[in-house]
Amino acid sequence: MTGFKFPELKQLEIIIEQFGDKARTEVIDRISYKDHQFPIHCISLGSTKPDAPVLAFFGGVHGLEKIGSEVILSYMETISQLLDWDEELLSRLEKSRLVFVPIVNPVGVYLGTRCNGNGVDLMRNSPVEGVGTTKFYSGQNLTPHLPWYRGDVLNMEKEALALCRVVDQHLFNSPLSIALDLHSGFGIKDRLWFPYASRKKPFPFIAETLALKELFDRCYQHHIYKIEPMCMEYIINGDLWDYLLDDFLVQFAEDRLFLPLTLEMGSWLWLRKNPSHLFSRHGLFHPLLPHRQQRVFRRHFLLFDFLHRSLLYPKNWAYLQKQQKTNYTKKAYDFWYD
Repeated sequence: MTGFKFPELKQLEIIIEQFGDKARTEVIDRISYKDHQFPIHCISLGSTKPDAPVLAFFGGVHGLEKIGSEVILSYMETISQLLDWDEELLSRLEKSRLVFVPIVNPVGVYLGTRCNGNGVDLMRNSPVEGVGTTKFYSGQNLTPHLPWYRGDVLNMEKEALALCRVVDQHLFNSPLSIALDLHSGFGIKDRLWFPYASRKKPFPFIAETLALKELFDRCYQHHIYKIEPMCMEYIINGDLWDYLLDDFLVQFAEDRLFLPLTLEMGSWLWLRKNPSHLFSRHGLFHPLLPHRQQRVFRRHFLLFDFLHRSLLYPKNWAYLQKQQKTNYTKKAYDFWYD
């Protein structure tokens, strides 16, 4: 990428060098754009055992929301330093695996666009159709010159397929896995969303999701997140995580648990403090002032650490007894779906 000003990719390459042989790195695809090749990197740390629990981080699906990529890169930087001395972290990684795809949509992050180089919104680019009332922003097939263009959902974009391959290879093979996809731009509160996004229907792991939420609430009573199904805010077409979850349920529902989460960082809070940033290209989706960027970088590390530990000690939420699951399911219906 000589001659390119692409700071996020440069930072990722430096971190990969810092990890050295402590991490496994692969380029899962290369995206062509105007005679250049943009790599999609996947980095994994920890156990290679197939039964190890997995926590995976994804960022930059929407290139304009590059703060998601930057938060993951900041976390990776911290981990690269901890690996030199933190024996507790090393012990965790002997029993678990961390996976990072910080820049899913490299052309979008490079250009500062929501879509990829073909004008496709990757988070609308699967064959899943929304059920119920959907809006224009839920995905459209009219033209790539307007936002939220879905593209050819039967021949998905290379970036979307690359994300799906990582999930299939690293998460579906594990008996217990969590995916965390980082976005920004909705509301003044940070939200932690779970499926479904395409329909107002509780998914099969709703009991475990509520049990995990209550564990988080109990341990961190003053946390900053609103935890809810995405469909409570709006319904969209083509959601990649709904597509992957449905695929997982067909293959593995009986003996494995896969929980895809979306962290939606509430960027309207940044705008409320500096409304003039609305007129900046990144202002609606990215904190422009350095001190706010730094605050966001460290704001979510507690959540990341909690999710990692919850996978290592899943007894109280992931492996519920039959009556517990029945009780949690009813409680989840009442709490989230009324």
